[in-house]
Amino acid sequence: MKPAEEYILKQPEHFQMIMMYLCAVVEQVIPEAELLFKWHMPFYYYKKKPLCYVNVLKKENAIDLCFMKGHLIKKHKDKMIDKDRKLVASLRYADLKSIDNKVLKEVLLEAKSLYL
Repeated sequence: MKPAEEYILKQPEHFQMIMMYLCAVVEQVIPEAELLFKWHMPFYYYKKKPLCYVNVLKKENAIDLCFMKGHLIKKHKDKMIDKDRKLVASLRYADLKSIDNKVLKEVLLEAKSLYL
């Protein structure tokens, strides 16, 4: 088992479910993305460059899907969290019900396009 997968499985079940779902969607939308374990968290690389990572926010009781070039993403800017960040922006989820698949997929596709 990969270190990133081990990390996810060590999280509380509530976080595990969100993280596993997000990873499944990333891998469906961007099959070329490679899941690695960098900076102590699951990190997706695309074309050998950091694309996004899954971050546990214990204080907020949520999961962030953070995009390395998030500041360049235009679609669904109103749903992106970039407070006090210069480059990274994220989509934040407290539970599976809060995930809007259309938004998630469109943001992933735009993030991928930033690496072409």
